Amino acid sequence: MAATPLSFFLLSLLLSLSLTAQAQTPTAPAPTPSGPVNFTSVLVKGGQFATLIGLLNKTQTLNQIENQLNSSSEGMTIFAPTDNAFNNLKAGALNGLSQQEQVQLLQYHTLPKFYTMNNLLLVSNPVPTQASGQDGVWGLNFTGQSNQVNVSTGLVEVQINNALRQDSPLAVYPVDKVLLPEALFGVKPPTASPPAPSSKSNSTVAAAEPSTGKNSAGGRNVALGLVVGLGLVCMGILS
Repeated sequence: MAATPLSFFLLSLLLSLSLTAQAQTPTAPAPTPSGPVNFTSVLVKGGQFATLIGLLNKTQTLNQIENQLNSSSEGMTIFAPTDNAFNNLKAGALNGLSQQEQVQLLQYHTLPKFYTMNNLLLVSNPVPTQASGQDGVWGLNFTGQSNQVNVSTGLVEVQINNALRQDSPLAVYPVDKVLLPEALFGVKPPTASPPAPSSKSNSTVAAAEPSTGKNSAGGRNVALGLVVGLGLVCMGILS
């Protein structure tokens, strides 16, 4: 069937309406660059990290973490002990540390690189933490399979089940135990006791004491003999 003028008119009208609709469709706005990553807001949103936040502020470690996080191209991975994790520590375990040791404890929970949970299963153990330095490597060991990851310090082992945040450049994983480094909480070598006095020196002193007494007695005998002798001489002259 041949096309009629009416058909051409309708096709032209539909095409015109389609082009007009496309021209009026608003384009999606370009994505705006994301601002600085706020580690504190991640913990606050988690709702069970008041003790950790207080310790981070007390030691001024929070500012260091956020400054490094927003200036490093490697990102960061942080293991966040819950309030219950701190409550389950032995009494005085945390307060018994100096402020420098508390900083090292917090740094021990931080890896200076962004890791997803899958990445943690591919690392070479031990993985150095932020606490590593002149005192050697303060490392963490990771094992597991599939979506299950275990982290071990040598003193403590805990399972990582989920993430508070897992978007580059920051990954935050809650843990139900405080990660205790052996350098701070391991068995310390006993302190050396002062050496005991030798038996030779005791015997020398003991031997010297009787000798001193004998010499004194001999001196008294000589003096007495002189007095007696002088007395006899005087008696002989008088007689």
